[in-house]
Amino acid sequence: MVSAIDPDKFRTLIDINARLNSSYTNFRSLLKAIVESAARLVGAEAASLALFDAATETLRFEIALGPRGLELQGKSIPATEGIAGWVYQNSKSIIVNDAAHDQRFSPTISKEIAYSTNSILAVPLKVKDKTEGVIELINKTSHGLFMADDLEWVEIFAVQAGIAFENAKQFERTEHELTYLQQKVQEEQGWHPLVFSSKVMQERLDLVKRVAPSDASVLILGESGVGKELIAEQLHLLSRRAEKPFVRVNCAALPENLLESELFGHVKGAFTDAISNRAGRFEAADGGTIFLDEIAELPLRLQAKLLRVIQQKTFERVGSSETIKVDVRIIAATNRDIEKLVQNQEFRSDLYYRLNVLPIHIPPLRERLDDIPPLAEHFLLKYARETNRGIMHFSDSAVQCMMGYSWPGNIRELENAIERAVLIAKGNLITADDLMIGNKAEPSYKQFEGKDLKEAIILFKRHYIQASLEQNRWNQTETARHLQIQRTYLSRLIKELNILQNKE
Repeated sequence: MVSAIDPDKFRTLIDINARLNSSYTNFRSLLKAIVESAARLVGAEAASLALFDAATETLRFEIALGPRGLELQGKSIPATEGIAGWVYQNSKSIIVNDAAHDQRFSPTISKEIAYSTNSILAVPLKVKDKTEGVIELINKTSHGLFMADDLEWVEIFAVQAGIAFENAKQFERTEHELTYLQQKVQEEQGWHPLVFSSKVMQERLDLVKRVAPSDASVLILGESGVGKELIAEQLHLLSRRAEKPFVRVNCAALPENLLESELFGHVKGAFTDAISNRAGRFEAADGGTIFLDEIAELPLRLQAKLLRVIQQKTFERVGSSETIKVDVRIIAATNRDIEKLVQNQEFRSDLYYRLNVLPIHIPPLRERLDDIPPLAEHFLLKYARETNRGIMHFSDSAVQCMMGYSWPGNIRELENAIERAVLIAKGNLITADDLMIGNKAEPSYKQFEGKDLKEAIILFKRHYIQASLEQNRWNQTETARHLQIQRTYLSRLIKELNILQNKE
């Protein structure tokens, strides 16, 4: 035990313990608090917490603070390597005040992050006699040496840290399980959770709550991937029609010759494949809500029929003269400049005005950065659970990377990036490199080496078109518009270049 009680350090330890006990409900915050507190207790210039990853048998630096902390965080070393490895293997504390000449010291990490390590104080983080990782303190801020009483104080602190660590782990497991089960219940019922924390999205939800009780048509506007369908779901769930059907139709996903039958149904013999009578989506939605996504792709001929449904609530099945009456609320959505389409006479103005009674614009993700952290955590929980990766976290560098990226594909792109990161991450910490965002869509010139101009052009075309298809959810109509080419030409290119959709 400490031979002479230092009253300042004792008060510091009391303050630290109170802080740890108040931080355990957020595991990531607790880890950071442990590292910050250990550094504060003994006056260390840098500090880190490396946790053991059984899958890779490595120590991974989950939290790293100090001059080069960002570069260190997320890196891993073999659990048998370096001072940290020695502490983990032996489950013993250690002081090394001349690191460069200690045979256990491995300079690899220090060289990688360009940081000079002179003195080290390291203690094991234990939970019920099991070593979970290592708290490592680097270089005294006073340019002095770590002393025996420093080690004793940190060992006392590590006991309390271990208790808080276990409490936080258990709380996190329970919280993740409850959240996951709630999500599964929603998904099984056909709904998606609306995850956000930004003021602008709260304003949109408040607007949704005000307009939901009405039967007036709603037009949801916004870029591809911003979550327009989720807003449509909320409009239905908050309306008096909530117990009735909610029918979804993607107007761009069906060929024109099938879309009319899909929406309004057909009678036997109406066309070659009409071997029996079939009700359409409007009949299926009777009493409830129909969501017409990508409404701008609706052909002009069908726009007239839709206008009649809105005005008179009647229509005829394809091949029939019998009038059918329905009570359906229409919610439409588009990512296109629909006013410009009206000006160009590509979309009926009378239909636009009937749909645009209650417009709701959903801003892109780059304009609501506060939504990125909760959305990222939501997708991380989802895919970590689905792939049996256990509980995973984002490194600080990964969070900074996500917050600094413009997300042209919005929430859909964020979800794809996190799903991919979960699959390729080496441990339970997602790093910026795992996210593979930023310049990932730009082809490296190295892949063109050794190829003639014709081969290089083909390779570039394949890469560029596939990236555009992925960004547009493999919707060929939307992709062709983005590339400013005819859809038939795009289809031919896909076939010629042997571009295959990834089904993972």
